[in-house]
Amino acid sequence: MSDRFDQDELIRSDIHAFLAQHEAKELLRFVAVGSVDDGKSTLIGRILHDAKGVYEDQLADASQTDEGGEVAIDFARITDGLQAEREQGITIDVAYRYFSTPKRKFIIADTPGHVQYTRNMATGASTANVAVILIDARPTHGVLTQSRRHSYIASLVGIPHLLVAVNKMDLVDYDQARYDEICADFLSFGQDLGFKTITFIPISALMGTNIVHASPKTPWYDGETVIEFLENVPISGDRNLDDFRYPVQYVLRPNLNYRGFSAQIASGVVRVGDELTVLPNGQSSRVAGIDTYEGEIEQAVAPLSVTIRLEDEIDVSRGDMLVPTDNQPHVGRTIDAMVVWMSEEPLDINKSYQIKHTTRYLRANIDEIAWKVDLETLEQVPADELKLNDIARVRLTTHRQLVFDAYKRNRTTGAFIIIDTLTNNTVAAGMIAEPTDGMEESEFATTHTGVSPNERKRLMGSAGSVVWLTGLMGSGRRALGFELERQLFDDEIAAAVIVPEHYDDPAMSSLLTNPETCAAAARRMADAGLVCICVVDAHAAADRARAAEIVGDERFFEVHVSTPVEVCAARKSDDEAVRLAAASFEDPSADVLAIDLTDGDDETAAKNLMRALRAAKVIPTR
Repeated sequence: MSDRFDQDELIRSDIHAFLAQHEAKELLRFVAVGSVDDGKSTLIGRILHDAKGVYEDQLADASQTDEGGEVAIDFARITDGLQAEREQGITIDVAYRYFSTPKRKFIIADTPGHVQYTRNMATGASTANVAVILIDARPTHGVLTQSRRHSYIASLVGIPHLLVAVNKMDLVDYDQARYDEICADFLSFGQDLGFKTITFIPISALMGTNIVHASPKTPWYDGETVIEFLENVPISGDRNLDDFRYPVQYVLRPNLNYRGFSAQIASGVVRVGDELTVLPNGQSSRVAGIDTYEGEIEQAVAPLSVTIRLEDEIDVSRGDMLVPTDNQPHVGRTIDAMVVWMSEEPLDINKSYQIKHTTRYLRANIDEIAWKVDLETLEQVPADELKLNDIARVRLTTHRQLVFDAYKRNRTTGAFIIIDTLTNNTVAAGMIAEPTDGMEESEFATTHTGVSPNERKRLMGSAGSVVWLTGLMGSGRRALGFELERQLFDDEIAAAVIVPEHYDDPAMSSLLTNPETCAAAARRMADAGLVCICVVDAHAAADRARAAEIVGDERFFEVHVSTPVEVCAARKSDDEAVRLAAASFEDPSADVLAIDLTDGDDETAAKNLMRALRAAKVIPTR
């Protein structure tokens, strides 16, 4: 209380000295997490109230008078600002609150407890120094799945210190055995999560037990109170001052005589005269000056925002990174990362996304999901998709080189967000892992585009596919192909026919005569969502097998137009050529659909083929 008294006296006697003292205080960011109704908002409201961080109108709004004239404060109401939060008695959005004590300044993030708002929790935790997780002490509660999920995410986003506040001790008569049981249960998984420190405090947020002052109701506990912990937990050593990283945000050129590069220092220290390298282009120069709003300085430390001038005129643009020449981060296009999926739209691994990393935006593809976390057991389990709130290890390939550190080493240059390019929504947050030895750059898959096959299917009503009509010349393949196109179009299914000899360009016609080239072109049409009908000579079974391999067996539907050779020869002026072709033709396997067009009724044949395509789920059933 003496510190508080001294501050009040200083405010009255010298307000400028007080403001200077306040500005010099160390800032601690902490996030309150936990399951639904564990008391996060009540705890924060109590802290704000006892730290004199509540305005009079907020206090009046949170106060209620009972029938006996007693005034009671609903501490949760201080932080639950949304109408829906107050109606339901839960936290939905991340609420940020600010207060200070004589020792430190604080920013609190009150995060949601419901599973569907886990993405909000991850957002609030991303910049915190400390996570305060509340555990309900009642026998029916304790360490829940959501408690494990939030603890895992807090560890994942790099929070170094964890305070486990065992709340509602008043409802279990301050039973030490229940407290010890919860501590042991939490440590059974929490000690492997990678926190620097894990501290336990028994509290009652509603009653104020062990929040500011030690309570006589827990004589068996002799540790710090919540406020004492927050004031004393060491955080200065958590900052990375070893690796200077400067992601350029803006090139400042007010006149011809000045060219500086403005940004916030992500980590480390920079001094005039230091040799820096620009990544990813690799050019180097020395620091000629460091400018701030107040004037030029000799050195700057993270997280200060400055403008750096270099001795040489080298190419530096927004998104480039200035780093020490003798201490460089990783540069590459393939990264492994942990991601928290934040979208109700599942991950589409065939789709190209955009990532924002420091000040750069890049296209990227998620090549594979290595595994995801089972939040019941914290084990790694196989996965072929990611849904809302899933946490997984993935491998990404960026379209341009990325300059990065592992997230555990640098929370700024090791973090990114994933953006859906169609909706512009943030769909995931990512934390980059340390590259493994022998990790190879994967080739960018050219089939990945900004629009995935699943999205095209939703828009067009069907997925793309290839119908390959094989048979002899004169069999009626061409007429069947165009009739099938007509019927597909009438059924609102986009289709196109490839007949090599129909192209006016001789070079294109010659290229498409080759079955492999035709299959490659057909695959592109199928990628675009079309049903591509190919009428091309592929007499050898190996050629048709190769075409199926190029397109993909699951999208390739072969049809044998099996009109007899005598009928085909009679329809063509050069019947000898037909008979020679028939001699080299290798019949498809028995499971390939055969259509005899001896009668020339291509309309009926196309209808029968449509039924076969629906049965095989090549086209949708209307």
